[in-house]
Amino acid sequence: MPHQFCKRMEGLCGLLILSLIICFPAGPVVGSELRSHAFAPYTNDRSQTDSQVKAVIDRMAAAGVLHPSTVEQVRKAYLFYATLSGKPEQVFRVEDRKIPGPAGEIPIRVYTPNPSSRLPILVFFHGGGFVAGNLDSEETPLRSVTNRCGCIVVSVAYRLAPENPYPAGPDDAFAATKWVAEHAMEFGGDARRIAVGGDGAGGNLAAVVALMARDRSGPRLIYQVLVYPDVSAIMLGSRYLSNDPIITPDARIATLGAYVPMLANQEDPYISPIYAKSLKDLPPALLITDQDDPAWDEGGSYAKSLRQAQVPVTLSVYPNMIHGFFQMAGALDAGKRCIEEMAAALTEAFKKVPISSSDPPARD
Repeated sequence: MPHQFCKRMEGLCGLLILSLIICFPAGPVVGSELRSHAFAPYTNDRSQTDSQVKAVIDRMAAAGVLHPSTVEQVRKAYLFYATLSGKPEQVFRVEDRKIPGPAGEIPIRVYTPNPSSRLPILVFFHGGGFVAGNLDSEETPLRSVTNRCGCIVVSVAYRLAPENPYPAGPDDAFAATKWVAEHAMEFGGDARRIAVGGDGAGGNLAAVVALMARDRSGPRLIYQVLVYPDVSAIMLGSRYLSNDPIITPDARIATLGAYVPMLANQEDPYISPIYAKSLKDLPPALLITDQDDPAWDEGGSYAKSLRQAQVPVTLSVYPNMIHGFFQMAGALDAGKRCIEEMAAALTEAFKKVPISSSDPPARD
């Protein structure tokens, strides 16, 4: 228990005593596929910020959601990001359901692209620093992924901190994924073609669910999409001390303080996947991030660790972006490209698993 307390204090001091920290950003992921979108070295200088990003930051400032520092402010800001998503696309069917969970019902939203049966499935976990987000916050980009990939997307509203700290979120995320695998045929899905994905904190949960599924012998997952994932709860990265407009040092302290119990081991791989003793036998991954993201150092290191564990991984780095650009496709071209890249990667992954020849008839 003293060790766990010390690890907690180590993380907090990483932000509070920044003058004593010497950090070295992670380099390219050796031996893996690195997709660079006009990649440039990290400088922590936002004077070269994309004009679209500047316009988004101006809108955030006008809405009073720039540089959040408390859980309440993070929640307000996260709701605002959805206003930057653009016009929602029409999809064949959208259905809200509630499924059994470890501590009550878990709300989910099922997006279906067409009436075919045995469609591949993406189980998606929203971001929000483990304290914010809901089924509406990623509605627009998930509709786009559904249409472009031709897969069913199941969005999961896991329990949030501080009302429900760790392990509530991972428990709900895994329970929902397991339910999807067991009931896939009921909503036209194919249990043999399931991927997990998420952005930010949701990227953490997707990585954790992949670990849990391996450790618990199922369900079988064929792919993971991790969008600027938060893979470490130990706050030592230099970029967390930067002038990021979304993930401020105060917000980082507030959200992790709400999510991770004081005496929890921050190196628990179900809290910080980057500390897993082994990443072998995990599904292939697409890890998308931006070069200025506070979570880039840890994300790049996680991609490298996956590769070293013989897990196929593509690391895709966007320049001059801000955390949250996946949700901002209505205002940022990079958000549109991110959606297209996700859909293309999922389509290729799903193609590698043959469809069962015993399909039931198409559904109305």
